[in-house]
Amino acid sequence: MDILRRIAEHRAREEKLTWRGTFAEYLELVRKNPTIAQTAHSRVYNMIKSAGIEENEDGSRSYKFFSKEIYGLDRAIERLVEEYFHSAARRLEVRKRILLLMGPVSGGKSTIVTMLKRGLEDFTKTDEGAVYALDGCPMQEEPLHLIPRELRPEIEAELGVKIEGELTPYNRMRLETEFGGRIEDFPVKRVIFSEAQRVGIGTFSPSDPKSQDIADLTGSIDFSTITTYGSESDPRAYRFDGELNKANRGLMEFQEMLKCDEKFLWHLLSLTQEGNFKAGRFALISADELIIAHTNEAEYKSFIANKKNEALQSRIIVMPVPYNLRVSDEEKIYAKLIKQSDLSHVHIAPHALRASAIFSILTRLKESKKQGADLLKKMRLYDGESVEGFKGADLEELRNEHPDEGMSGIDPRYVINRISSALIRRDTECINALDILRALKEGLDQHPSITKEQRERYLNFISIARKEYDELAKKEVQKAFVYSYEESAKTMMDNYLDNVEAYCNMNKMRDPITGEEMDPDERLMRSIEEQIGISENAKRAFREEILIRISAYARKGKRFDYSTHDRLREAIERKLFADLKDVVKITTSNKTPDEHQLKKINEVTRRLIEEHHYCPICANELLRYVGSLLNR
Repeated sequence: MDILRRIAEHRAREEKLTWRGTFAEYLELVRKNPTIAQTAHSRVYNMIKSAGIEENEDGSRSYKFFSKEIYGLDRAIERLVEEYFHSAARRLEVRKRILLLMGPVSGGKSTIVTMLKRGLEDFTKTDEGAVYALDGCPMQEEPLHLIPRELRPEIEAELGVKIEGELTPYNRMRLETEFGGRIEDFPVKRVIFSEAQRVGIGTFSPSDPKSQDIADLTGSIDFSTITTYGSESDPRAYRFDGELNKANRGLMEFQEMLKCDEKFLWHLLSLTQEGNFKAGRFALISADELIIAHTNEAEYKSFIANKKNEALQSRIIVMPVPYNLRVSDEEKIYAKLIKQSDLSHVHIAPHALRASAIFSILTRLKESKKQGADLLKKMRLYDGESVEGFKGADLEELRNEHPDEGMSGIDPRYVINRISSALIRRDTECINALDILRALKEGLDQHPSITKEQRERYLNFISIARKEYDELAKKEVQKAFVYSYEESAKTMMDNYLDNVEAYCNMNKMRDPITGEEMDPDERLMRSIEEQIGISENAKRAFREEILIRISAYARKGKRFDYSTHDRLREAIERKLFADLKDVVKITTSNKTPDEHQLKKINEVTRRLIEEHHYCPICANELLRYVGSLLNR
């Protein structure tokens, strides 16, 4: 790649975004495209919407803007977008509220805010998200503020926009002194939001409450210019460089807001409700910005317990951001964190991250009072798996049983830290599930916030995760041993379905070799059904259910195969594995394999590497481990 050429191309693209003109020319832009004058909340919502929205089968929505970085928080994200951003974009009352993301550490709060900030930087480079401001204004003020209040109703009707806010003292003085009150001549330019350059995006982090200066938010007097301008109330003698000034038209992140002194936060009351704030010896300064803060549950409970905070509390919209509760999404979180770290060169064996994800999710789930819904079944239901005896309505009931589920448990950073520890200790280029589970177990003694009771509970979850991994490992090896696995499964299923159809229709079957008529093979059908616990009394209902499913697929022109019905697929897989178990057991556990066994092991190893993403190290470790499991 020609690096200098790429830099030149990037610079050329940035230069194309430059636009300068007068207020008169800006009015023509607004006439053609009224969305240019949109509010900060509307801009954020349109940014999210422009990335794409997917309608799910259950009627919920997924937002592609967040899907690249945020996993497993679909319900929380949907509530955030619909209840806050969408409503605020429509100028409803929620836009006059501070958005507070509340959740456990490492749950995704900071990631959501960072995505919004980075998204705004990119969105303002597009035609849809273009932002225009008064040239030379330290607060990138909306040019329509130049229009006198008396003329606004008719101009709003003419342009199809709504004008809110008053001209800042600094621009009011410039209008009179530099342009003689000629609004049409006031210069306007296009601005691109940038956190680094403090344009449209601000970040405030509290310090010691005793030394915290409100100037960090609202700006301060430039004492070096007072002798020049003669007064502290002269706008030219004021630095409009606070975070509220710089974040105007965009977004301000208020980190750990609830750690601030309540007197310091009082300055936000006017901004949230009236859209203005007090700075220096000036009239109230208009600001159009989204204030987003984040905190943990303990700090929030302490905040609302203080009666002095009632006024501010009423101006806050709290959005819970719990931990992810889906195993498959937890794996994605770990994969993302590992990719961002110096561990990206290390090979992680298949199912290693899943084993650790199972442990993490179990620590976050709460026991259900619903009969038969233990934590393991609940975990599988949450992950989208089919569980016998449970339906879609049961899943929704489980989710609504504990509104605060996911607000506690093991955080993703702890798991990544333990993976790092296991890698350093082993000094290897590959790590498997057992290494990670062992590291997780050892780390519980060093975890500062885990009680003795929690430790015992977590150790039990590690044991459950180990058992789940054992089943996955055996299935992986057994599957690799089956030659043409898909073909074998299809053959077995076709044979089973032929017998089920004859059984349900009370017909005879014809022997393909002799041509003789014979009864359906009850022994074959039961050997498959028993694999998933179908009792003698329930066999007819199960077989009829299979036929109904086949008929439904046929009407829709779809093909029914062994993977179409989850329970049937599981039964056939288990049957295949059961038939093969002895072969696997002998081959994997023999310390001195003969030529035939060695050939078989090499073939299985090759399949594990080529088809299941193992490396030579973890493939051999897997075979040895499964051999020991089958010999127990």
